[in-house]
Amino acid sequence: MHPFVAEFIGTMMLLLLGNGVVANVLLTRTKGYDTGWLVITAGWGIAVFVGAFCSAEFSGAHINPAVTVAMTLANELAIDQALGYLVAQFLGAAVGALLAYFFYREHFRITDDADAKLACFCTAPNIRNMPQSLFCEAIGTFALILPIFLMATPTLREGSAAADTDPVLGLGSIGLLPVGLLVFGIGLSLGGTTGYAINPARDLAPRIVHALLPIGGKRDSDWGYAWVPVAGPLIGAVLAALVYRLIAMSVT
Repeated sequence: MHPFVAEFIGTMMLLLLGNGVVANVLLTRTKGYDTGWLVITAGWGIAVFVGAFCSAEFSGAHINPAVTVAMTLANELAIDQALGYLVAQFLGAAVGALLAYFFYREHFRITDDADAKLACFCTAPNIRNMPQSLFCEAIGTFALILPIFLMATPTLREGSAAADTDPVLGLGSIGLLPVGLLVFGIGLSLGGTTGYAINPARDLAPRIVHALLPIGGKRDSDWGYAWVPVAGPLIGAVLAALVYRLIAMSVT
């Protein structure tokens, strides 16, 4: 499978299952209605595992523009390849969000809470403070990407058996469950402020889908906040890449 196709499929599955679990918890008369934050964070952790499982062998399972940017800055990915990854991720996220909407369409129809409908597509802060939200998204993404570097990239493990057997960019099947658990842990520990987008494609592409779909009783797509879950993860990605390079320099 072409790496770009793998990134598209992986990100599509991430959003289908991730937005799906949010819809299952928030929308009226679903089987999972009002089951709470633990269900949402567990669902997103599994969504990351599934999306990564679908794409790891072929693309390294970025399924997140912040990971792709960090990998590029760390000299683990060529710029031209990174651009293809980014396009595939945003398209995959849009399709995944669209599928999740159609899956729960009848429940969107009978749900009166416009904020809940928006939350099934994208994130929002519980306390609206833009600098604080930007900080939270940056730190949450840093806490995602630096451990991924340390677990998955071959640079720090040059000469090890894993470096020879891992697929593209070092993410192998053994490493996928830890990444899913990492996202689960970030949601439990750091998700309470902004809803932990920690992925620009995960937030922006579904937000656009929300704006375009003819959803009855929907609110605006909160474009005043939309830049935060894009800029914050990118800042976190840059910080993680810088720290990773400092670590790599110290062991060479």
